[in-house]
Amino acid sequence: MNDFIDELFATLQERKYNPTPDSYTASLLTAGEDEIVKKIGEEAVEVILAAKGQGDQRVVEESADLVYHLLVLLVSRDLSWDDIRVELQQRHR
Repeated sequence: MNDFIDELFATLQERKYNPTPDSYTASLLTAGEDEIVKKIGEEAVEVILAAKGQGDQRVVEESADLVYHLLVLLVSRDLSWDDIRVELQQRHR
């Protein structure tokens, strides 16, 4: 799983530094942080709604959307997935 997250994160960084016109990620990054955090908020609400009665598959789907948009936010701020890993490891101790 971590390998895939790393691959996805690298792809998102590539979209930031070498955007293509048909890339949803590039369009989000171009739109800016306000649009990215708006999407995070929308996806968080959708996770909650899914958990409250739409079934496990919808929870998985909406959680994937939430994680994707969170990764886009990290890329936009020049943060890394490793920053999150380190923070989680520190909290685990």
